Amino acid sequence: MFEMSRLPVLRTGKSRSINWENRTGEKGAGGMAASDLGPSRKGSPCVPQIRAGETVTLAEIEGPGMIQHIWVTVTDRTSDRNRYVLRDLVLRIYWDDESEPSVESPLGDFFCCGFGVSYQVNSLPIVVNPTRGFNTYFPMPFYKKAKITVENQCDEDVPAFFYQVDYYLDEKLEPGMGYFHAQWRRQRIT
Repeated sequence: MFEMSRLPVLRTGKSRSINWENRTGEKGAGGMAASDLGPSRKGSPCVPQIRAGETVTLAEIEGPGMIQHIWVTVTDRTSDRNRYVLRDLVLRIYWDDESEPSVESPLGDFFCCGFGVSYQVNSLPIVVNPTRGFNTYFPMPFYKKAKITVENQCDEDVPAFFYQVDYYLDEKLEPGMGYFHAQWRRQRIT
């Protein structure tokens, strides 16, 4: 998957980053919100609340380009009875003009944390730290556009959802680039 020999290859594209504060990835528009640390620190990458049943668009990117990194952190329970937030938040990613998502998975499962429980993961494409900092480094190319959403299927609101999508845009992609796909399915034990 990752080749060290590709490290010195220069790219002509433009690096960008999207979060809740800078939803368009506009150059210089992130880190503007003041915090206890002062302005131009981390900024405000937080969706303040995702209501029960609500779908929030995290990113819409016009291409061609490639997503290089996605970071998310969120609580793993909204109350004592709702401890499956990582299973109830559903991540979807659409490439180009798709009407059906190429990626559709509960958030926790996408980041290798099944059964609604957070685990530490340390691998090349997925990293999860002990306090639920979810990271994916899977390269995700797109030719026209990329759209990322999260749906709250929990019957309670999720109070805060932090995220950042790092990507680059270019005039064209290398030939032969395929789309990233990930689907989650449930099957009863027989």
